[in-house]
Amino acid sequence: MTVGELTLSSTKLTPLIGARIDADKDSLLSGRYAAEIRELLEDRGVLLFPEVHMSDEEQQAFTATLGTPAFENNGTLGPDGKPQAIYKVDAAQDDEQAIRRLRNNHLWHLDGSMHETPILASILSAKRIAPVGGGTEWANSCAAFAALPPEEQAELEKLRAVHANWSLAARQNPEPSLAQFLQWRRGPSKSQPLVWKHASGRKSLVVGSTAAYVEGMDPADSQELLVRLRDWATQPQFVYSHTWKVGDMVMWDNTATLHRALPYEINCGRLMHRTMLMGEEPIA
Repeated sequence: MTVGELTLSSTKLTPLIGARIDADKDSLLSGRYAAEIRELLEDRGVLLFPEVHMSDEEQQAFTATLGTPAFENNGTLGPDGKPQAIYKVDAAQDDEQAIRRLRNNHLWHLDGSMHETPILASILSAKRIAPVGGGTEWANSCAAFAALPPEEQAELEKLRAVHANWSLAARQNPEPSLAQFLQWRRGPSKSQPLVWKHASGRKSLVVGSTAAYVEGMDPADSQELLVRLRDWATQPQFVYSHTWKVGDMVMWDNTATLHRALPYEINCGRLMHRTMLMGEEPIA
């Protein structure tokens, strides 16, 4: 890829999703490739920076070259009581709520599906890897939509789905007490188009583990459609599966991909550090 006089060395990871970027750390931190990286991110969905070994400070600086950094929106505050620029996805947990959040990550999803404007991108660095499992997969939801028959695309563009905290929570605990369900129901819930029509002209499926039901459909038909579309979007040809090495950094377009962590043992030592870019357009 060439923009102006700069050339960014990249290699496709699969035909439909993912690119490996080979650039030294100083060049990445300088911002000289920021425009190319943004362009490549939109084109390929997932960018791998193999064994780049960025510190937290360097990862934050790199994130800031690409857009407006976003603080973590999961409600967790740092030791100083302030929002965190770095979120530690830590497999060492001993409370039920934290473990449930980790297990939710094993389900296909996009971050911020219950928000007006989801984050643009996430950047994840591997600090410690799981002895067994713990890889990450991404699915290109734009390529998946584009591969559907035109008549089905047109029908899907008319539909909306409700994404809800209670639906996600129920996937880990299908028989809650009434008190638990009422607590879940106080969490966020939002109706979203089933197809995101991006300002760039791209269109992507908005499906995954937070999707509770399609508005106006019979419950069973609604669930069948959501499951079918998730299965369609996560077929092997649309997916990049990454086996982590310590020091790897991966960036993905949260607006045009689904992602999930592959299972691993809680308290196995796996540790990932995440930064994010603030969203730039609502789901519409």
